[in-house]
Amino acid sequence: MVDTTDLRKGLKVEMEGKPYVILLASFTNPGKGSAFYKCRMRNLETGQVLERTFKSGVSTGLVAPDLQERDVEYTYADQDGFNFMDQSNFEPIHVAKEYVEEESGYLQEGIKLKLTYYNGKPIAVELPNFVELKVTETDPGLKGDTASGGMKKAVMETGLQINVPLFIKEGEILKIDTRTGEYMERVKG
Repeated sequence: MVDTTDLRKGLKVEMEGKPYVILLASFTNPGKGSAFYKCRMRNLETGQVLERTFKSGVSTGLVAPDLQERDVEYTYADQDGFNFMDQSNFEPIHVAKEYVEEESGYLQEGIKLKLTYYNGKPIAVELPNFVELKVTETDPGLKGDTASGGMKKAVMETGLQINVPLFIKEGEILKIDTRTGEYMERVKG
């Protein structure tokens, strides 16, 4: 059983037979009434986000889920989903599209990541914090726009679209934060 004092960001729990990860946990102790924890949680299978309130010192009804993580390497995509190779035994692993849809824009051949299993079934991937992707399409920057701080759209080699500064050109390799989807910097090469 998971106690209210254990509730924190990143904790994986099982509620009503479904696996969740806590995105935000805040403790509130009002002047009147009992203290409580307010949690924002994301379903690891469906991606649905919900909020729950748990009274402090009372059983939460949450339990530790049957989750395992494996180190894998992304190999390729097909029409049914995405294919990975287990780094411990080199077995191929196929994951359905719906479990990797949001992260697919960051997947490039050879990237190493973690694959989360729930009750023996692969349900989610955990990307590294940063990836390096090549710009394949963007509008040309205009002379004098390098210091203005404006942004424009760029399409990366994986099909991901992000906002980049006006001075970025096609063919450049960029460092992108996978947690926020934001441009960080150009990669010197």
